[in-house]
Amino acid sequence: MLSDFVIRLRALFRRNTVESELDDELRFHFDQHVEKFVQSDLPLAEARRRARLMFGGSDQIKEECHDVRGRFLETLAQDVRFGARMLRKSPGFTTVAILTLALGIGANTAIFSLVNGILLRPLPYVNSGRLVQVTGSYPRGALAAMREQLHTVDVAAYAEGHNLNLTGVGEPVRLHGTLVSAELFSILGEHAQLGRTFLAGEDLAGQDSFVILSYALWQLRFGGDPAVVGHWISLDGVNRQILGVMPADFRFPAADTDVWIPLGIDSRNQQSYWASDYMPVIGRLRPGANFAQASAEARAFQSQLRSMFPWQMPASWNADVSVISLQEGLVGSVRARLLILLSAVVLVLLIACANVANLTLSRAAAREKEIAIRLSLGAGRERIIRQLITESVVLASVGAAFGLVFAAAGIKMLKSALPAGTPRLAEAVIDWRVLCFTAGLAVLTGVVFGVVPAFQAAHTELTESLKSGGRGMAASVSYRFRTVLVTCELALAVVLASGAGLLIRSLWTLSHVNPGFHPEHMITARIAPNESFCSEPGRCLTFYRDLVDRLRAMPGVSDAGLISTLPLGGRVDKRAVNVEDFVPPSGEVEPLFWLNAISPVYFHALGIILLRGREFTAADTLGNSRVAIVSASTAKRYWKGQDAVGRHIRLLGQTEWCTIVGVVADVRAYSLERDVPEWIDGTVYLPYGPGATLENGRMPAEMTLVLRTAGDESLAGEMIREAVSSLNKDTPVSELRTMPAVVSDSVTAPRSVTSLFASFAGLAFILGAVGIYGVISFFVGQRTREIGIRMALGALRTDVLKMVMREGLLLAFMGVGSGLLAAFVLTRFLSSFLYGVGAADPLAFGCVSALFAVVALAACYIPARRAMRVDPMVALRYE
Repeated sequence: MLSDFVIRLRALFRRNTVESELDDELRFHFDQHVEKFVQSDLPLAEARRRARLMFGGSDQIKEECHDVRGRFLETLAQDVRFGARMLRKSPGFTTVAILTLALGIGANTAIFSLVNGILLRPLPYVNSGRLVQVTGSYPRGALAAMREQLHTVDVAAYAEGHNLNLTGVGEPVRLHGTLVSAELFSILGEHAQLGRTFLAGEDLAGQDSFVILSYALWQLRFGGDPAVVGHWISLDGVNRQILGVMPADFRFPAADTDVWIPLGIDSRNQQSYWASDYMPVIGRLRPGANFAQASAEARAFQSQLRSMFPWQMPASWNADVSVISLQEGLVGSVRARLLILLSAVVLVLLIACANVANLTLSRAAAREKEIAIRLSLGAGRERIIRQLITESVVLASVGAAFGLVFAAAGIKMLKSALPAGTPRLAEAVIDWRVLCFTAGLAVLTGVVFGVVPAFQAAHTELTESLKSGGRGMAASVSYRFRTVLVTCELALAVVLASGAGLLIRSLWTLSHVNPGFHPEHMITARIAPNESFCSEPGRCLTFYRDLVDRLRAMPGVSDAGLISTLPLGGRVDKRAVNVEDFVPPSGEVEPLFWLNAISPVYFHALGIILLRGREFTAADTLGNSRVAIVSASTAKRYWKGQDAVGRHIRLLGQTEWCTIVGVVADVRAYSLERDVPEWIDGTVYLPYGPGATLENGRMPAEMTLVLRTAGDESLAGEMIREAVSSLNKDTPVSELRTMPAVVSDSVTAPRSVTSLFASFAGLAFILGAVGIYGVISFFVGQRTREIGIRMALGALRTDVLKMVMREGLLLAFMGVGSGLLAAFVLTRFLSSFLYGVGAADPLAFGCVSALFAVVALAACYIPARRAMRVDPMVALRYE
């Protein structure tokens, strides 16, 4: 089959050579026949005559050989050349069609680049199909048990979200670090570009004083010096030896990771072994193992794991554990968003196809006489259909070529619109898969919008077409096709516009949620002394107290405060809590509270309302008295109908009870959609001091400064850095942002989906309006003679206007009505993206209907006015 294809290509592109070879071959066979007859004692002339009779005509044989060796490809090439010439003869039609297709195909290519790079492309690791993730999250103790007891998977783990101070190498800087088990790099099949990765046992406490650098950090802070391997650096006051530098394209688990350090597994420290850093566990299937076997083993292991904990774990913890592919585990959170966007651009492409099909029908009407003449001269209808579809594919291919230009710009726009933390976003590029997708899409698109016009044109009535001079196509048939197309086009546009309307309403509602504080004129900054600096609580307390006092005394600063987890900042510190007189239901464990360590007057600085009791004082930070403040929802949940002030709670593991001295209004701390995550049972604030300890039993070293300013906010950053440096030169200042920016960043994901969806809906809206205008214009053109007769017989111009408007509005009504019905069903798939708005929101649907009605009126009015100005005498002479 391959050799046959090669022969056909050779016959197409080396035609003269093939013709010469064919002549030589035919001459050889003819001479062989002549020689055979001469050997039978026939004269040479008679031998030639008999050979010619037996051999047949050389031209007929050549034609048969052409059919075998390349007639199809040759005919296809002719059709392509002819189609290109015809498109050049209609520059207006060609330009509009190419632009329409370029937008549709370009949008699909751009979104498919994201889908390909994030969801479809294999992970860039050795034999990545064998890489897996165990669903859920696990502490270090569980990882150690998995290493010993799982036989289908070699496991590793990593903990993101750790920030460390790099000091002693220029100005102190805050780095993004990932804690990893020793096996992580070997399981991924990755090697260091310089030096080596971790060896077995180098993630155990006391043997873990190592670090591996990212390529970017190596270049930025160490100047790409290859001798850096083996040197020691200080990270958070701990000296670590540089073992290696990873390649530039290694971005696991996130693109912003600067360093990888060992987990530091210590079975003697029960708190860190079982309570801190609940991590995702990944692995590689062992030879002979499959996903089903690994999942079954993970479920069996989970049933034994709860008994290993030194305290009771809830029955729901990782109850539905399974083993999935690592790729699914890394990108599963963005799959729904990408598929929604891909569905939207597919609808846009279908609308573009309908628009171009309408244009092609108009063009086919103008070419009717040409096609009739070709049919009357003997051209087959199949041949006409094939040639017209080839023209459509050529048109779509040119549109796809321009679409690639739009797609290249679109990918940059998409990357900037999507959240920076989107997994594998950097891998979304136009590669060979995307080019194959675009090529296939071009062919499919050309066939889709070209097949109906081609079949209709090829079934032209010859007599009527030739007599009418190019207007013999039955207007009713052509108009019926066009109305069906534009109805479908409008319906699809309404579906997209309805979805966009719902998302816009949802985003508007979300953006106007009261976060529970006043973000205006507020600057935030993350202050992070080394952990060793805060090993003495008094030293850390003095540092932060002096910092707040200095900043408060500066001009333009009206207030300042500190909190360990800034609202909407992306951090959660949690602790299990004993609540006075509260007994957990059977099988459940003590409630889990969101723990916030704050400075005095923090609530006043951020504008959080105190509902009951009092705020913290400077005396509360010394740790002599244990006090706490809870949120309003927490007080209502555990002391419903009672006063929470004076009640008691106790952090699990501590012996002293904390007295609740105040209740504050709820704050949207986790996101604007909810106060706390679903797995958090309440919110507690503790005075920053020795009593406010995290899961690791330590007082938090890093805090977020909130500064309310009355002057120029641009000067606040330098002011904060100078104040921090004057107190501790090794403490970096990071995450310097305004509080309105923090609030805005919290809705980046819904904003990106909404803006992209709305963009596609806007494009569909414009195409739909163009479609209505085109159909009504065609309607007026086809009925010019009829309109002239009506007006000659006394019809008023307003009657003509009503007739044309009625036709257009009926079309719009059918399209909008069917689109609303489809939207009512399909927008339910957007439910998970909506906040405060139902999937069948009447306001959104009503606005979309009204908008399309107005546009339909405008699109119909222009050709209707043209119909009103028809001169009856001109129209009667038109035929």
